[in-house]
Amino acid sequence: MKTGSGKNDLLRRCIVRVFYSTVMVLICTMLMYVQVETQSNEYDVVLHGGSVMDPESGLDAVRNIGIRDGRIVEISEKRLVGVRVIDASGLVVAPGFIDLHAHGQSEESFGLMVRDGVTTAFELEVGSGDVAAWYAERSRAQTINYGVSIGHIPVRMRVMGDLGTFLPKGPGGGEVATAKQISEMERLVVKGLEEGAVAVGFGLAYTPAASTAEFQTILKIASDFGASAHIHVRGGDDGLREALDTAAATSTSLHVVHANSSAENVPGLASGGGKTEEFLSAIEEARQNGQDVTTEAYPYEAGMTMIESALFDDWETFEDSQFPMHQWAETGERLTRESFGRYRMQGGGIIIHSRTPAMTRTAIESPLTMIASDGLIDNGRGHPRTAGTYAKVLGQYVREKGALSLMDALRKMTIEPARRLEGYVPAMANKGRIRIGADADVTVFDPAVVIDRSTYTNPSFTSEGIPFVIVNGVLVVDDGELMTNVRSGRAVRVQ
Repeated sequence: MKTGSGKNDLLRRCIVRVFYSTVMVLICTMLMYVQVETQSNEYDVVLHGGSVMDPESGLDAVRNIGIRDGRIVEISEKRLVGVRVIDASGLVVAPGFIDLHAHGQSEESFGLMVRDGVTTAFELEVGSGDVAAWYAERSRAQTINYGVSIGHIPVRMRVMGDLGTFLPKGPGGGEVATAKQISEMERLVVKGLEEGAVAVGFGLAYTPAASTAEFQTILKIASDFGASAHIHVRGGDDGLREALDTAAATSTSLHVVHANSSAENVPGLASGGGKTEEFLSAIEEARQNGQDVTTEAYPYEAGMTMIESALFDDWETFEDSQFPMHQWAETGERLTRESFGRYRMQGGGIIIHSRTPAMTRTAIESPLTMIASDGLIDNGRGHPRTAGTYAKVLGQYVREKGALSLMDALRKMTIEPARRLEGYVPAMANKGRIRIGADADVTVFDPAVVIDRSTYTNPSFTSEGIPFVIVNGVLVVDDGELMTNVRSGRAVRVQ
C-alpha cells in the first residue's frame, strides 16, 4: 500500500507539474501575442483629434493619423497608440507645403522655411549648372526635402565665361551665343537631367542676349525628357507670348514663375490689379487651348533680385523718383541715384517696392496660381518671403481678407505643386497628400493664430501658429521649436 501510495503521489505531482507548465506556456504565448499585437498597432507618431484637410481627396474632418517608418499608415476615427501622441485638437493637419521656387537652399533658409510649414523646397527657376555637385553639397541630410533643376542661366554663364556668382553680370547675360556655345549648353543640360535634375530652369529676363532660337533649342531638351520648364519670362509685351508659343511649338510643359512680379514688367497692360488679370488671362487662354502651363505667386508687393543683373542695365535712364522704390537688402536703406550706382558696382540683393496690393490679391486668389516664395536669405538678410510666405497666405489672405477658402489655399500649397512635378519626378506622387502610403510630410497649424512676422528690415523673424512640422515621419518643429539636431529631409531627384 505504501508503495502504491508513493506511486500515486508521484503521479499526482507529475500531473500538477505538467498542468502548471502547460498553463505557463499558454500564459507566455498569450503575453507574447499581446505584445506583438500591441507593437504592430503602435505608431512612431500619432496626431490625435486634428482637423485633417487633404485637398486631393477633399477630406475635411476630425481624424487620428498614425505614422510609422516615414509614412502615413492609418487615418482613422478610432484612438491610436503611438510612441509620441500629439494632441492636435483645434488644429489643422495638412500635407506639408511644397515650395517650387526657393533660392538659397541652405541650412539657414531651410530652418526658416520649415517653421513656415514648408517640408519640400525646390530651386527651379535659376537652378544649378552642375546638378551632381549641387546634390553632393547637401548629401549629409537637411532639415527638409530639397531638389534642383538644371538651369539655363548658370549653364549659359559657364559656357560664356560669366563671373557672376548667382546671376549673370557680363557675357552670360549680354552676349549672343555662337552655334558652338549653344551646342555646349545642350550637352550640359542633357548631362544635368541625366544626373537627376527635376526640371529645366530659365530666366530670359536675366539673359537678354539669348535668342528665341536658343531658348527653343534648350526647351526641346526638356520636352524630350518629359521634364517641365520653369521660366522667368522677359519683360515687355512679348515676353509671356514668347514663352507660351515656344513651349507650345516644342510640346513642353511650362511653369511661369511669379505671375505677380512678371506682370508688372509688361508696359502695355493696365495698372493695378487689371495688369495681373490680363497676364493670367493669357495663361488661362493657353490652358483652354490644351497647353500644359501653370503659374505661381507670392503674397508681397515687393520683389527682390540682384542689383548687378541685366534687369538694371538701363538704370542710368531712371527718373530720380524711381530710385527710392529700391531698398538695399543688407541695410534696409532706400536708394538714391548715387547709392544705386555705387551698390550696382558692388553687387548684392535689392528689394523692389513696385506693385499694388490689388495686384498681389489678384494673383493670390486666382485659381490658376500656386503659392511659391521666390525666397532668398543670406546671413539674416534678404526678403521676408523666405520666412513668411505660407503663414501670410493663411493668416492674411484666408483668415483676415477672406480672399481664399482654407482648402483652396492648401490646394495651392500642396497637391498642385506635387502634380506639377510628379509626371517626371515619381517621388512627388507621394507628397502633398494626406493619405495612407503617402510620405509623412505633415504641417500642423492653428488657423486662428497662424501669421507671418518677417519684415523687409527683419526678414528672419519666424512665423507664428505652426507648432508641429513632420518631415519623413520625424518631428522637425516640435511645439513651435526647431529641432536643430534633426535632419530628416531627403533629396528629391530623378533616379
